[in-house]
Amino acid sequence: MKSYIVGVGMTTFEKPESRDWQYWDMVKEAGGAALADAGIAYTDVQQVPVGYCFQASTAGQRAVYELGLTGVPVYNVNNNCATGSTALMMARQFVEGGVSDCVLALGFEKMKRGALGGGADAGSDFRTSPVARHYGIMAARHGFEASPPTAQIFGDAAREHMEKYGTTPAQLAAVGAKNHRHSVNNPYAQFRDACTVDEILAAKTIHAPLTKLQCSPTSDGAAAAVVVSERFVEERDLGDQAVEIAAQAMTTDTGESFASGSCIDVVGQPMSREAARQVYERSGLGIDDVDVVELHDCFSVNELLTYEALGMCAAGESGKLVESGATTYGGRWVVNPSGGLISKGHPLGATGIAQLAELTWQLRGQAGGRQVTGARVGLAHNIGLGGAAVVTMVRRA
Repeated sequence: MKSYIVGVGMTTFEKPESRDWQYWDMVKEAGGAALADAGIAYTDVQQVPVGYCFQASTAGQRAVYELGLTGVPVYNVNNNCATGSTALMMARQFVEGGVSDCVLALGFEKMKRGALGGGADAGSDFRTSPVARHYGIMAARHGFEASPPTAQIFGDAAREHMEKYGTTPAQLAAVGAKNHRHSVNNPYAQFRDACTVDEILAAKTIHAPLTKLQCSPTSDGAAAAVVVSERFVEERDLGDQAVEIAAQAMTTDTGESFASGSCIDVVGQPMSREAARQVYERSGLGIDDVDVVELHDCFSVNELLTYEALGMCAAGESGKLVESGATTYGGRWVVNPSGGLISKGHPLGATGIAQLAELTWQLRGQAGGRQVTGARVGLAHNIGLGGAAVVTMVRRA
């Protein structure tokens, strides 16, 4: 059974504490926008998976109650930075499994200012953290420094990539420059200022070689998507706005993630590669069929690692790929037209759904000044340490 996205919505992603609102206000805004976009009422919704990392249990219910009190099941979802795409995956499974015809996937986060720690609930003791094994690999090879732990593990992955393949600081900075440039045309983005490679290199170092302008910020925000069955599309005459979820896959860490002792593997490249392989196989589409990509650039190096995992280039060639202009307007693909996590922002529970909102607008031709001309096929990639990788292929008929 096929599934379709027929409505999307999101709030502006903002610096924490920049607006006097609660997480349920965010969900009301994003969820209400998605329902309006689909042209349906909350009473049409049969199930609601809600993703978040930093609020208490059943915060999903508290948030959804602002949309209506219909008694439908609400599921609270937490999968670190892949939380939003996990909620979306649940919605798709409900529809494709024939359980429901109309499901609302929601994701939100209200975060604290400052650098993100080692995981949503990691606390200060990494020995008992869910990601202790990952940080143990990092510490064994690179030590454990005073810099923020997530920046440290990805920064160490960047160091390994530079040592192994000759990737340069300028190539890493080119990712940030591209995504900051893209965000200028995104009214939902947390940052909307263009930056040059030189400005990015000159910014404050967070964990060498990564500077502040190559790191995703903490953010407040919410996103929503209405996922429905083919029958629902036909009955409600929604074909003109429907975007098909052609395939989707989630993978977690395997032995390969830890066997090499490399931070490149520990931060998720193997599980991203496997999720992409499954999606290509299930959809019958490959990376050469894709026009636009929203991927998990939590740090600039992860965009480069993901190019390789998705098959956009060979291992070690990603620095040259971004430098060539192949991943921006006028190139082979447009990657992160939204500005990505680096510039659009990264409220953990909302990120994965916001990626699909951007792809939905792109495939409908509704992305305004950031529109990718003729976009018909899109791919989203969302990962979380600890670990989860979700890859989603969407297309327009």
